Amino acid sequence: MEQNANDLELQKLLAEADKKRKKESAKQFWHVFFGRGIYSKICFGILLVFILVSILCPLLTKYSPYEQALTRALEGPSREHILGTDYLGRDMWSRVIHGARLSLITGLLSSFVSLILGSILGLIAGYSRGFLQGLIMRCVDAIISIPGLILTMCLVSIFGGSVLSVSLIIGFTGIPGYIRMLYGQVLALRENDYVTAADLIGQTKWQIMIKHLLPNCFPLLIVMFTGSVGGAVMAQSGLAYLGIGIKPPTPAWGSMVSEGYNYLMFKPHLALVPGIAMMLLIISLNVVGDGLRDALDPRLRGKL
Repeated sequence: MEQNANDLELQKLLAEADKKRKKESAKQFWHVFFGRGIYSKICFGILLVFILVSILCPLLTKYSPYEQALTRALEGPSREHILGTDYLGRDMWSRVIHGARLSLITGLLSSFVSLILGSILGLIAGYSRGFLQGLIMRCVDAIISIPGLILTMCLVSIFGGSVLSVSLIIGFTGIPGYIRMLYGQVLALRENDYVTAADLIGQTKWQIMIKHLLPNCFPLLIVMFTGSVGGAVMAQSGLAYLGIGIKPPTPAWGSMVSEGYNYLMFKPHLALVPGIAMMLLIISLNVVGDGLRDALDPRLRGKL
């Protein structure tokens, strides 16, 4: 009975110590995450606002982004239309907030495609040797040799300008960057003692890659993922601006800037509002990504 009581007391002490350790780890995470100064908190808040707006956009306006009222075209900001109307009489506030949802969906979907496929191929290329390594890296070199904008434009012209196809195409063009980053990281990591030890005890190549190599690449993957979301938003908006991406009347920020450019002299907000929204979203994603990298990488903690 006394032994059981001692065991229970020991388990209780271990549980309290583990709880305290997790609490301190979470506290340290947020301290490092916001350790870049006030601008990191501002960017984090801006990103949260964009996420909430994209989720709640149907509740934030009574107008559809597609609803036209030609008799009220090019009206200025008013109580009824916060940002006025465009050249077809569509509510600009409704189109801007629905454009935020479209941009985040496109950016996240394309970045997930790049992350998953690029990580798998990068791990294989970095850990394997011989023909498979050379094949993957030569394919990467061939894709990188083609300018990204030209490659994206050609693929969009072939597969169409739907949200899904544009997202997959932008994701495909981002795969080489992930492969090269993972390839270089794995080349350095595979010479470590813990990888050699895992190989000696009989673990398979996939077990070594998934259990030992991939977790050590997480900080870089997080930074690259958040940066690629911003890059995908920019790419999608650029294609829409050129008129070869997501087709009107879908509310894309790039097409709004392109349409508003014609009225820049007397209705500048038609182009400036979606352009500023795009700029804020991309900057916020990059700053948040850097903060996550610092907070999740134990080698960087406590150095800010």
